[in-house]
Amino acid sequence: MHFSRFASVALIVPTIIAAALPGADSLSSRSALVLHEKRHTPHTRWVKRDRIASGTLLPVRIGLAQRNLEKGHDFLMDVSHPKSPNYGKHWTAEQVNEIFAPSEETIDTVRNWLIDSGIAASRIVHSDTKGWYAFDATTTELESLLNTKYYTYEHSPTDEIAAACDEYHLPAYVKPHVDYITPGVKLISTKKGRASKRSRVVGRGKSPVPLRQRKSPVRSHSHNNSSSLARCDEVITPECVRALYNIPIGSKADPSNAMGIWEEGDFYDQEDLDLFFANYTPNIPKGTHPIPNFVDGAKAPVNVSEGGGESTLDFELAYPLVHPQKLVLYQTDDFNYSMENTLKGAFNTFLDAIDGSYCTYSAYGETGNDPVLDPVYPNPAANGYKGELMCGVYKPTNVISISYGQAEIDLPEYYMKRQCNEYLKLGLQGHTFLFSSGDYGVGGFPGDATDSGCLGPNGTIFNPQFPVNCPYVTSVGATKVNPGRTVFEPEGTPYDPSRNSSRPAYSSAGGFSNVYAIPDYQKEALATYFANHNPPYPYYEGNASFGANGGVYNRNGRGIPDVAANGDNIATFLNGQFVLNGGTSASTPIFSSVINLINEERLALGKSTVGFINPVLYSNPQVLNDITNGSNPNCGSAGFSAVPGWDPVTGLGTPYPKLLELFLSLP
Repeated sequence: MHFSRFASVALIVPTIIAAALPGADSLSSRSALVLHEKRHTPHTRWVKRDRIASGTLLPVRIGLAQRNLEKGHDFLMDVSHPKSPNYGKHWTAEQVNEIFAPSEETIDTVRNWLIDSGIAASRIVHSDTKGWYAFDATTTELESLLNTKYYTYEHSPTDEIAAACDEYHLPAYVKPHVDYITPGVKLISTKKGRASKRSRVVGRGKSPVPLRQRKSPVRSHSHNNSSSLARCDEVITPECVRALYNIPIGSKADPSNAMGIWEEGDFYDQEDLDLFFANYTPNIPKGTHPIPNFVDGAKAPVNVSEGGGESTLDFELAYPLVHPQKLVLYQTDDFNYSMENTLKGAFNTFLDAIDGSYCTYSAYGETGNDPVLDPVYPNPAANGYKGELMCGVYKPTNVISISYGQAEIDLPEYYMKRQCNEYLKLGLQGHTFLFSSGDYGVGGFPGDATDSGCLGPNGTIFNPQFPVNCPYVTSVGATKVNPGRTVFEPEGTPYDPSRNSSRPAYSSAGGFSNVYAIPDYQKEALATYFANHNPPYPYYEGNASFGANGGVYNRNGRGIPDVAANGDNIATFLNGQFVLNGGTSASTPIFSSVINLINEERLALGKSTVGFINPVLYSNPQVLNDITNGSNPNCGSAGFSAVPGWDPVTGLGTPYPKLLELFLSLP
């Protein structure tokens, strides 16, 4: 039986159950209880109301402490670092689940404590993944069990109701075995009132539309003649991309190596793909389309008039590079959730679909999807998906390209950490996740987290993005062929002044996470950067000192991006018209395609896929083209500069033939 977290705190219904309350001699002594969780600061938008009636039935979930979470990083480095004797020896999904599952000691300790406290064994359900226990208890039972008091809370903007306590306690011997308990101190809604309109995750910052073009669409009547490399500073065609990075025409198509592309709220149309193929890649047959892996009621393609710039860009860039290899489309969530823009979580339903264990995975105080941030299925809305949440229905491709993201500050830390840990687990299994770094320099899209897209009371603190802040994904920034230059000369970084004064210019996003510390594989590169090219801005050290001393970035944070690729003046067909497009949304499918081609060659030699690539790249920066020209301004500053070595504009640089040679030399 599978459970998901949206069911863990149901609407509070007064119900008296017949089970006897535990007697004093069946409960642990109060003196043996220790504080487990406490809400330290009041939430400004949740209003504490009445005590919950003693006989109210509450659905309880106890997330069990996972084993080896602290060792996960080392496990991943063991199969990902080029100097490791176990490089490329990826784990199976079963091995991953087993190594992180709660220990038998944890399982038995918590179960025995519940039974000894008067919760009958017949009432306790253990999840398939072993990650948590579920049972129903009256308010009186639960308050006695946890030495606390439960209240209803009301979310003032939306009228949502939550059951919660201010703190709760556990026996000292039980505490190490429990991650968290719900209902607990976390304010999780149980009933939706009026919906709060919030932006959904998007490809270029956040907006109601998943793709915001950095440049106004430019109609061209000469695109049929734009295949010449002489015009690559004006129009980037597939031929230009191949020349930039010396990418050969694909010839292999291992059945196990299709490349994945994730989309939500934006849809491809076949007519635009066919127009692109006819004009730029006649070797790709008309009608060629991605393999559909639709998640939770998603659909595609759409009519040409409804085609989306994000999906069109992704497929029109990837197909010319990987063909005859296939592409897989992970189109996620029903129309109601993907287009109505009522939630601000992202990617969890997709991860559920490619890893069934994630549906009920407990970590960092959360089990399964977050009902406040993520879609809840079945969806009763008129155009909602009526089926159950899809768990483990698709196999993840070896490489997955995702040109979407949002501000790090938009989401709770526990939400990001649980998801980041899933990318670690999938990396252990040999999968590579690449995300676009963003398109607004050191800030975010206006209205994303703040009106300016920057942080702090004066809008001067830099705004790192999610999920590129996760140290277990590869973040991709953008470059461009400078005006008057050729593909055989070094690229620079894009800077397109806004034609709308309310928006910042387009530039490659980068900076330093406020959530994640510098990972060990990145420490040498960042130390060199700060020693040789110290940014001229005050900084703070760690999220706890956010903005201290006038600092505008976290000196101790994970650096963004890792790599880069061309992301400006990209030739596309959209809604039946030729347009120029761009952004890190373009860079990501380009770099992803390069990694997929490398996997193709490794598989042909009987080797494993490359999996998590960052340790190899940072150990061998010479295999990338270093970008040393340009910057990423925003937040009232000139941003960071592209300099020799790693920098928070283009990372280590762009793909180069030596990248293939390096990965083929590894076991």
